[in-house]
Amino acid sequence: MAINITLNHIQLVKESTKRYDLPRLIKNPKDASEVGKAVFNLDNEAQEVVVLLSLNIHHRLVGVHEICRGSATKAIVHPREVFKTAFLHNAAAIILLHNHPSGNLSASQEDKMITDVIRESGNILDVPLLDHIIISEEGYLSFKEQGML
Repeated sequence: MAINITLNHIQLVKESTKRYDLPRLIKNPKDASEVGKAVFNLDNEAQEVVVLLSLNIHHRLVGVHEICRGSATKAIVHPREVFKTAFLHNAAAIILLHNHPSGNLSASQEDKMITDVIRESGNILDVPLLDHIIISEEGYLSFKEQGML
């Protein structure tokens, strides 16, 4: 019996380019949060937005991507979407960012749970999660700095 097999090619497509006065080398959570604020306006969004920073082996920024957009209080994040994007950027490491429109910088139970899932997935896939940062108009909270990662 003969079957049809489709051959596919997967590629990353550049949507646009804009120049930002930001560090290319992400040395700390402040650098990462500045990318989230400048590129995605995370400190002023009215709904939760989850963003991925893809880094090379030297922690230089190689890609940024909005993973999902949710409601005023919740966004659904799945490891499949996070790592699909990371792989397309040939990332050696990732940083996850999301905002809290309420201004509250406390990590919710859901925030902690998804961080654990992404961290474990990254360890298995050899693309470590370096940090998960919550951003609001009040500033930022780094899971790494708080000892939660």
